Amino acid sequence: MAERKILILYGSQTGTAQDTAERIGRGAKRRHFQCRVEALDSYEVANLINELLVVFVCATTGQGDPPDNMKMFWRFLFRKNLPPGSLCQLDYAVLGLGDSSYPKFNFVAKKLHKRVLQLGGNPLLPVALGDDQHDLGPDAVVDPWLLALWDKILALYPLPPGLEIISPDVRLPSKYTLHYLAEDSPHPNGGLLQPPAPRAVPSELHPFAARMVSNQRVTAESHFQDVRLIEFDVMGSGITFSAGDVVMIQPQNSPEDVQQFCQLLRLDPDRCFVLKPTEPGTSLPALLPQPCTIRYLVTHYLDISCVPRRSFFELLSYFSTNELEREKLQEFGSAQGQEELYSYCNRPRRTTLEALWDFPHTTCAIPPDYLLDLIPRIRPRAFSIASSMLAHPDQIQILMAVVRYKTRLSKPRRGLCSTWLASLNPEQGDVRVPLWVKKGGMKFPADPDIPVIMIGPGTGVAPFRAAIQERVAQGRRGNCLFFGCRQKSKDFYCQAEWEELVTKGFLTLFTAFSRDQEEKVYVQHRIRENGRLVWELLSRGSARVYLAGNAKQMPAAVSEALQSVLQLEGGLSPSEAEEHLTALERSQRFQSETWS
Repeated sequence: MAERKILILYGSQTGTAQDTAERIGRGAKRRHFQCRVEALDSYEVANLINELLVVFVCATTGQGDPPDNMKMFWRFLFRKNLPPGSLCQLDYAVLGLGDSSYPKFNFVAKKLHKRVLQLGGNPLLPVALGDDQHDLGPDAVVDPWLLALWDKILALYPLPPGLEIISPDVRLPSKYTLHYLAEDSPHPNGGLLQPPAPRAVPSELHPFAARMVSNQRVTAESHFQDVRLIEFDVMGSGITFSAGDVVMIQPQNSPEDVQQFCQLLRLDPDRCFVLKPTEPGTSLPALLPQPCTIRYLVTHYLDISCVPRRSFFELLSYFSTNELEREKLQEFGSAQGQEELYSYCNRPRRTTLEALWDFPHTTCAIPPDYLLDLIPRIRPRAFSIASSMLAHPDQIQILMAVVRYKTRLSKPRRGLCSTWLASLNPEQGDVRVPLWVKKGGMKFPADPDIPVIMIGPGTGVAPFRAAIQERVAQGRRGNCLFFGCRQKSKDFYCQAEWEELVTKGFLTLFTAFSRDQEEKVYVQHRIRENGRLVWELLSRGSARVYLAGNAKQMPAAVSEALQSVLQLEGGLSPSEAEEHLTALERSQRFQSETWS
């Protein structure tokens, strides 16, 4: 009988694909499969030719790009020299997680499915296209698809005689066991920030402890939004970057939240423990020191401020000693309870810590062994670098809006990373922030004669500040910036810097202050008004166009404005204008980096 082994590989940026992959892994264990769940880039891809059964779960990021933890796998899979039949023994299925408000919806999953098919793989099912925009989120597609998948898999790999599917009422073992050390054992020095190994370029596994040099508010005190220009010293780190690159920052939970969490779960923050994997072959979490204190685990690792997912409630229900709480948790963990869960959790953006408050009998019964199954790790946050190494050697600057908003919950919602960074004061001592740099999606032209048109409303201007500083340091002139904000007196970031460059002839600047007059004026209006110049730069100067900022209505409005310029100034028909813009995107003469 065929060996009952299944491999689940995921490419995940925000953690959703990983959460789904682990859910499939639990389903496999209940069906008595030997199962491994791994990030695509942690997997030795050359072994794929020996695998018989693989489920791929992958997200699509940005403009149709694969997530960071599957980039190497992606490059390998699309090598031209892979023989067409190399995966002919492989039964596979691909589950995609995407957002249909982006143009390249689930692009990575579709392309992966097609490529594995080309290499001879046998698809068990059509590719599943989970959609964040659906009222019930990706689960609307994932739930029925998984039922069909298990039917197919069990037909090929039936249960061994005498074994039944483990009932959903039975709790599966935890991934790790947590062994407390004797009270008097010496404390590990809980420094996340050991200096990186000599000459190792900082990375997620070895971040650089950068000193925060300044943390300056760049919006008026009376303005509703707090935006910071923050500067880090990266001297001696070996970090290099160019305009368009991104700095990744690893945030941490606030001491108040850590204390509350430990009180709720009746944990002693100063106790030391070591982790042991329950099953041989499971690797330990790379970012946790061994031994470790509970305080370190909760401060630096467990994401207690994220909005909990369905899997959190499903697992939590097993620990409940209180019938009322257990019933509610089971409902939230079930397919039928997803609308209810959405209005309890997602709509008001309720955090994991707040959800634990609402289930006090269950929370104090959580076995510490299950903490890492229950709560995901804190993800690093990406910021466009807002400075150039040519203008500011050994420094990284970011332009960051402090995330704070109201929902129906009485306490305002706060972004974990921006709130933490905003609270740090480098004037009160040595402040260190773990960071590393990765390549960004935007590439600026190497040819000094090519002009650039940059459209960056709000904090979308950050990568353009880096590009302008870089280009000015190289003596390049053709820099044209469209900047938009609410009011000239309140949130015109870097005003003095731009005005000086305009005076010196390095920058052509168009501003749209939406609230400074009766009618709202946005960057797209300024693009239309200056259509003649935009057309000249595009047609004569082969200009590159760059767009960065919030992904709500702005990108579509800017595309429309550019199409209208192509029609009015370039004499193109509406369909030609649309095609021309698409061609510019394809040839990377029009690049955008937007976020929601």
